[in-house]
Order: sequence, then C-alpha cells, then structure tokens
Amino acid sequence: DQNSRAEMHIGGSSLRLNAGTAFEFLNLDDQGVQIRLSQGSVEIHLRFLDENQTFEVDTPNIAFSLLRPGVYRVDANPDAQTTFATVRFGQGEGTGGGQAFQVRPREQAQVTGDQQITLNIVAAPPPDWFDTWGDDRDRREDQSVSGRYVSHEMVGYEDLDATGSWRPDPDYGQVWYPQAVPAGWAPYRYGHWSWIEPWGWTWVDDASWGFAPFHYGRWALVGGAWGWIPGPVAVRPVYAPALVAFVGGPGFSLAIGGGVGLAWFPLGPHEVYVPSYQTSMAYVNRVNVSNTVVNNVTITNVYNNTNATNVRYVNQTAPGAVTAVSRETFVNARPVGQAVVAVNPATLARAQVVRTAAVAPTQTAVLGRPAMASAPHPPASALNRTVVTKATPPPPPVAFAQRQQLLQQNPGRPLAVQQVQQIRAQSPPPARPAFRPAPPAAAVTPVPSNPPPAVQPYRNPNSVAPRPVVPITPPNRPMTTPATPVQPPPPRQFEPIRPVEQPRVPRPPEQPAVRPAQSPPAAERPLVKPAQPPPPAAKPKPEKKEDKKEEKKDEKK
Repeated sequence: DQNSRAEMHIGGSSLRLNAGTAFEFLNLDDQGVQIRLSQGSVEIHLRFLDENQTFEVDTPNIAFSLLRPGVYRVDANPDAQTTFATVRFGQGEGTGGGQAFQVRPREQAQVTGDQQITLNIVAAPPPDWFDTWGDDRDRREDQSVSGRYVSHEMVGYEDLDATGSWRPDPDYGQVWYPQAVPAGWAPYRYGHWSWIEPWGWTWVDDASWGFAPFHYGRWALVGGAWGWIPGPVAVRPVYAPALVAFVGGPGFSLAIGGGVGLAWFPLGPHEVYVPSYQTSMAYVNRVNVSNTVVNNVTITNVYNNTNATNVRYVNQTAPGAVTAVSRETFVNARPVGQAVVAVNPATLARAQVVRTAAVAPTQTAVLGRPAMASAPHPPASALNRTVVTKATPPPPPVAFAQRQQLLQQNPGRPLAVQQVQQIRAQSPPPARPAFRPAPPAAAVTPVPSNPPPAVQPYRNPNSVAPRPVVPITPPNRPMTTPATPVQPPPPRQFEPIRPVEQPRVPRPPEQPAVRPAQSPPAAERPLVKPAQPPPPAAKPKPEKKEDKKEEKKDEKK
C-alpha cells in the first residue's frame, strides 16, 4: 500500500518491496524462485545461489535473471511501459523482445516496449532513500550477534538479537533465551496451527521473533528456563513445519469440551523429527542433522519404529511442556494460548507419541481467519497485467475444495503428488495471471566494454519527467599545496630525574704541565765520550810456603 514497505526472506536472501508494488510468487521451491512484478520496485540481496538454482523477476517488458549473488533492484513502471534493472553487485541477464543482454556491476538496463524492446545500458544511478533503507537492513543482518551462532541461511535469525540473549551451556553450547515472555510460557503455546502444503500442519507463532526458533533447532529446560538450541552453524538448515511430537495412540483419550482434544510438546536436543508428509530418507537425515546433533543410525532406528514406543522424549515429562487444546481450536486456526487446558501428568506419561495430529484441515486452517480477508488489495489493473517469463511457471495449486474430500480420508497427512496430478487432470486449473513467454533470443547483445559508459539521466519509475543528474564540480584549488612546517609541542614541565651521587674521591693537586725539553741543535750539543768498560779485577797472588808455616805455628800456640 501507499507509504509502506515490506521485507521478506528466502533462506539467506532478502526481498524488499517499495510502496505501490504489485508482487506475486509464480514459483517457489528448492530449485528456483520466480517473481511476478507487474508494477513498483523490489530490491533483492541475493546472498547464496547454487549452480542448480534459478532466480527470476518477470516484468511487463522483460524477464530478468539473477546469475550470481549480489544486490539488485528492478523497477516496473507500467504507465511509461519501462523497466529498470539495476545491478549494484553481481551479474544479471535480461530476456525479452527476442533479445538477451547482460547487465554487469554498477550498470542499469533501461527497457521499453514489449513485443519489440528498446534497450539502453547506462551507469547505475546513485542510491536513493529506498536503496539506503535496504543497506541499513543489510547492515543490521551483518552485525547480528545471532549470526555468530546460527547459519545465515536460517530464516529469521536476525530477529533474535533484540528479543533475547545468548548464554553458553556446558551440555548444549550456545543457548538462546527469550525475554519478556508471560508466566507459564512454553514453546508452541502462543500461536495457532495452519494447514500449509506440502508439509501439512504448520505452527505459526505470535511472537515477532517466532519464526527461527519454531522451524529450526530444538528446545530444552535449562536451569528452570526454556532455551532454544540451534543446529550446527556450518550446516545449511532445513525448514520443518513444526518440530514437535504429538501425544496420542491407541487407548489415549483426551476429552476437552465434550470432544476429543489434541496435545503436543517440543522436541528436545538429540531427538529425531519424523515428518508426516511423504519424503525420502535422505531428506529425513538432512532435516535432523541440520537442526540438532544426532547420528544417522539413530535417525533410521526412530524412523523405522512406527509408534515410537521405545523412544524416550525428555520434554514429555518436563514441567509445563505439554500443551493441550480442543479439536475445534486446533483445526480452525484459533489462538492456542487462550484455550489451553490442563492435563493429568500421569495420563500424559502413559500416552504414546505419534508423528502427526490425525485431524483433517478446514477451510479456515488453509485460507486464514475471516478478519484477514479485509486486508487491502492491489488494483485489478496491476493484478491482471501481463508479464514476460523466461521459465514456464508451474500450474497453480489445486483448489482446496477439490482436495478436501481426499484429505478427510487420510486425516493429518498431505496428499501425494500423484493424487494432486490426478485431481488437476480431472478438473480445469484455476485462472492464473497472464504471462507471455519470451521468444528465443536471436543474439546476445554485447555490453559496452572499457571505458565504462557515461552516466545517463536517471528516470524515476514513479514519475514521467526525468530527473537530471547534477555533476559534482570539485573546488578550484591546486592539486598539491606546500607543506606547512609542523611546530613541535611545548616541552613538558616535570622535575628531571637526578642520578644517584657516588662518594666523591679527592683529586690529587694538579701539577703544572711539564713540556718536554726540545733537543738543542746538533751543533750546540757537547760531545759525549762513550763510557769505558771497568778494568778487570786483579787476580790474587798465590801464598808463599813461609807464610803457611807461620800460620800453623800460630794455630798451635
């Protein structure tokens, strides 16, 4: 509607709609997304795109395919018969009027006409307020605290930051705890049940954060409070309609308000979820290992055990974990929180666990409550406008009135693919908005190479008059300016550090400097005779014999 905006998430991708936008899904499954945009503006932030996946936006002029992850915007102006396909990041391909053309990053394709188109590829215009709003939403997702603990492919994880808190637990790792919940709150209690094919009974929670915790992960009572435990971060999560186990089986009777009631409880960590809809064993493995820590052997054993009588579920006997309501509340999409009834714990302990609620849906469970029918609708001209498609859309769903009788024969289980095909073959399909397949492209229109194309005036899809692009003129100043000498900062005022004084040793008195005498000239020097060696000592004379005789006489005396 006017003065409004909308945001949707498909896995890790974001779709944002501007005011006055007519939008519809032509196809939505694991292999492809096909959008019908008959008027208005849509911005797409495609975060992931596998090789076998397709993403297509169909407008009255062209079918625009997103070839790789990136940021895109498509504007359809039916009054001017013009489509603008802008690629901020990524790469796109347009098909229409017998042409196929590429749109590279930072380019915009302007297309007019339908059977024969006129193509003009220009530089992408600067972002406007709608682009800025989308950038703010992307920044919010990128900075999400919850993005550290869950996969970015989990839908709704960005709503957990403002409504709860993460705390580590030694048994479960990071656990998220909701805030501001009413007394007696328990998972899968404040919301309603809706019948959505191909899954069947699907839980729709009332909380603004109630998508991710009720279609992924597990719940457990941790320290007396309910906490949500997501699956492994590195594994791409697989959506489930409701990760609960129903209470029933032979011999179990829950009489509420004169009728039969239904009861359920949330699955706990390491417990196996067994779908009620037809699927393969490989899918059963993926939907479990991506939402909790469990091995394939355990999954196979529980899957082959039809009644699950040998499986112990921790939340079946947890205080206040089981929710029970009447059958009328369940099948008519009434608020569960206003109709909860107490059940004897001993009765619940004896009951068996079954895979689905064995009740057939009503029209209210499929189409919603009557109050939802009063929502505003786009004008008929927007809904009936023909768009160009590259991929052929699948046939529209079979009307509920044609499926209701078969659904009552096998309550609680969606119809098999063969049954739906049989109904479609026996009755004409309902009307689908007109679309025109794009004729085969004769040749690929080359995109201008370097240098990049010049900026052309940006045409606002919501107005006829073009908005001129005002060039930005730089100020008249030299490219370089002389460097200004940097003044050193004033010296800091602080007391200098003095070294420790050592004991002073008295210095000897200074002696006058003695200059060595200069040698006199050679002529003035006196001649010095060299010293003569001393004469040899005289040898002692030999003593006479007479002297020896006299000495002997003296010795005798």
